[in-house]
Amino acid sequence: MAEATTSNRFEQGMVTRRKVLGDAHVDRAQAASTAFDEPFQRLITESAWGNVWSGEQWTKRERSMVTIALLAALGQDEEVAMHVRATANTGASEEDIREALMHVAIYAGVPAANHAFKIAKSTLAEMRATALPQEEKK
Repeated sequence: MAEATTSNRFEQGMVTRRKVLGDAHVDRAQAASTAFDEPFQRLITESAWGNVWSGEQWTKRERSMVTIALLAALGQDEEVAMHVRATANTGASEEDIREALMHVAIYAGVPAANHAFKIAKSTLAEMRATALPQEEKK
């Protein structure tokens, strides 16, 4: 980041962002950051992660479910997949994801939920396949 000093909200946001999305994802995002999008990266780290996701009123699990539902309703496919992967860190279960997407069907439309279910199923299968070799080592 170009700015020499960082705000407390940025610092907290980076901690929360890493807890939810994982170090590998955040490291990739930072490595891909340029002078063009650095202000945007700072904005989302401070606002989304340092303020909203770091709040104390909801758990990370609750935030995860709401975020997945909102992203599904908006048709943000890549973000849905990213936040489904993040459930490994937030404590939201497959059942939680299903219930969030059921709400999408009723409140945002069946086509949006149908598409999000496809994304979630594929992402969850990918997560299971990736986890299997690690579990077999135990």
